[in-house]
Amino acid sequence: MTDVVLPPGRGIPDGLVVPDAELVERFSRSSGPGGQSVNTTDSRVELRWDVGASAALGALQRDRLLERLGPRLTDGIVSIVASEHRSQWQNRSAARARLKAMLSDALAPPPAARRATRPSRAAKQRRLDAKRHRGELKSKRARPPLE
Repeated sequence: MTDVVLPPGRGIPDGLVVPDAELVERFSRSSGPGGQSVNTTDSRVELRWDVGASAALGALQRDRLLERLGPRLTDGIVSIVASEHRSQWQNRSAARARLKAMLSDALAPPPAARRATRPSRAAKQRRLDAKRHRGELKSKRARPPLE
């Protein structure tokens, strides 16, 4: 197929190109319902990429990927399986699209730390007024007292 190309973005200022030579694809039969002559083609795709040995990554990017994709990695290799389409070519494209999305999410820098703030005096007053108004509404629903 072709290389996996990520455009410049957050965490990837110059973009990223994963060469096709670093990607390993294995094909097997898809599971699923079938009858006579159904699912006999090897349309399921398993795409594997060795993050630790990739020459496409810088040191910071490699460390960030190894840290963020830790649970998904097996010996430093990320594996993606695609079998939702009937055609092998579509499954290959879907696996590469998933890899691309996974890499862009994992390479994005962490969000800025949240700064704690306090509600303003006016916001506190609005909240208390709303509570008072709600209480009045509920009290008006009660039965009138017997005289």
